[in-house]
Order: sequence, then C-alpha cells, then structure tokens
Amino acid sequence: MVREWDPRTASAAEVASLLDALNAVLAADLPDDPPWHDAALREYLSEVMPGERRICWIAQEEPGPDGRPGRITGQVHVLLLGDIGVIDLMVHPDLRRTGLGRRLLATAAHRVYQEGFSALGVEVPGGTPAVGFYSSLGFTREYVETRSVLRLSSVDWAGVSDMADEVSPGYHLEFCPGGPPEELIEAYARAKAEARDEEEGGDLELRPSSYDPQRLRDSLDCLHRRGMKPYIVLAHHERTGRVAALTEVVVPAQHPTRADQYDTIVGREHRGFGIDRAIKARMLLELRSAEPKLAEVQTWNAEANEQMRRVNAELGFAPDREWCEYGVDVGELVHRLDANG
Repeated sequence: MVREWDPRTASAAEVASLLDALNAVLAADLPDDPPWHDAALREYLSEVMPGERRICWIAQEEPGPDGRPGRITGQVHVLLLGDIGVIDLMVHPDLRRTGLGRRLLATAAHRVYQEGFSALGVEVPGGTPAVGFYSSLGFTREYVETRSVLRLSSVDWAGVSDMADEVSPGYHLEFCPGGPPEELIEAYARAKAEARDEEEGGDLELRPSSYDPQRLRDSLDCLHRRGMKPYIVLAHHERTGRVAALTEVVVPAQHPTRADQYDTIVGREHRGFGIDRAIKARMLLELRSAEPKLAEVQTWNAEANEQMRRVNAELGFAPDREWCEYGVDVGELVHRLDANG
C-alpha cells in the first residue's frame, strides 16, 4: 500500500517504523555511516524554508491482527523549491527488486509533473544500488563531489591547534555557535553571495545555500526547527571590517556523532593567507569542546576544488566515496514510467 503521509501528524509507531527502515537501508548501503536516532526525526522530515514544500509518501504493509500499523517498507519525499523538485527515496532491503522503488518514484513524479515542475534532482551516493536504479530510468549524472570523513579519534590535536593559529596578521577569528550574530548577518550573506558569483555552472544546488540576509535568517531558523545545530567560524578582515572567510558545520540531532560540513568560503582578495585552513582547524577545536559526543565530520568537495581538498587532507579527512547529483526532465520520466508499466 502506497499512500501520502504527513510526518507532522503520523503516529509515533509509524515514525519509529520509518526509522527502522532508514537504518536498514544505511546498514546495507552505507555501513560505515552511523545509525539515525529518533530525536527530532518528525521535525527533520516536516520543517521547510518559507516558499518551499515537502510532500511525502510511504509504502506500508497491512495492519497486523492486533490492529497495529503495518511495517513501513519504503518512503519517498519530494522537496519543491524554485523550479525543481528534489527527490529522496528509500526501499527496505527486504523489498528491493520488487518494483516498489519504481512505484514510489512514479507517485512522486506524477505529482511534480501535475504541479508544473519541469525537472527532478536527486543526490546519489556512489557505490550503492541507487546509481543503477536512477540511470536505468533516464536520470543523468550532472555533478560529482567526493565525500570525505574525518574521525576525531585520529586527529593530531596539537597540529590542529597550530594550524588554527597560522593566519596572517590583520585577521581575527570568531566562533559563533548557533549562527552568526544579527549584526553580522548582512556581511555574512554578502560573503556567500560573492562566492556564488565566482562559481562555474554544474551544481544543481540540491542543497541550496542562502545568499541574502533574510533567507539566511530563515535558513538558520529552519535548521534549528529541524533539530540541526549550526556552528560557524568567521574570519574578520580588521582593516575593512568585512567577513573575509567563513566555515559552517551542522550537528544533527538525528545522527549526533557525525557532523555535516556545509559551506567553507574565502573571499578572493583574502586567499593565500592561510585563512581556509585556520578557520577549519579552529572549528574542530571548538567542536571538540561544544559537542563531546561527536566522533566524525563529513564534508563534500568538487574534484576541481584542489585547494580545499588539500586543506581537508592536512586536517586528516579521508576520501570516502563519490557523491553525485542526478537530474531528469519530469515529463520524460513520467512518460518512461508509464510506458514501462
């Protein structure tokens, strides 16, 4: 049974069943990733930015003889933002190769098509069955990054402390747990906008950043509502007072032992002064104190970003696997799914 599902009003038993399915998928496909917890899982699945919508469907077995809800065996949700729908789909390993994944995808694709969206995107970890699944349905790989993981137990903390101090005179670093203070929001957003303007095309922006002050405020508020705590280290240029660089890490309540590295940005005129390595090293030192349960940090970098890949290697990050963005025309996908039954 496939049906539309609202995590905000779902029963606790259904949310727990979904968590069981998610962890079964992780154990099969990404066995080195930590299992998820039920902390703020409902909020993680339901909270969105202003102007965005998320629609969810689940595949669920029939209720048991005792009346308890049946096991959730699959789920798909689509986040509608801008002119694209972003898919997230999973099928319990016990139910793979039964057509359930295609059925869930078809359900979401038809809704997206009916609502007038022209494109679907999806993030696909390399080396998992999802690669063949989406490729067989006409999705095209459009952007590739490498995920790297740093295990804090292996960090040379004395070396990291030295790196955090190796920033040229004229700059000072500031640690901002929870997000930048209000008086720095505009400068922070401006630094991110300038970095975006330098980037070349390719990224589908399935994890969009926030480039204007109000959207940045909304983004930070949304992170907190979803149970995801942001930490930021800024580098200030003392002569101009501008934000010269920034790095962001988020610790999700759903997997608190592994943090996610978000943007790391150094303004063009501030490169070559050791700021990129210093702000990331300072972040690790702060996280060590602020999040004592944290065991790992994961980050994603494009192949062309040689400088950041080198900095990550110096800090101890080790490449883990490719992380790909796939895209497809919604109308073509709907036609293909309908034609193949």
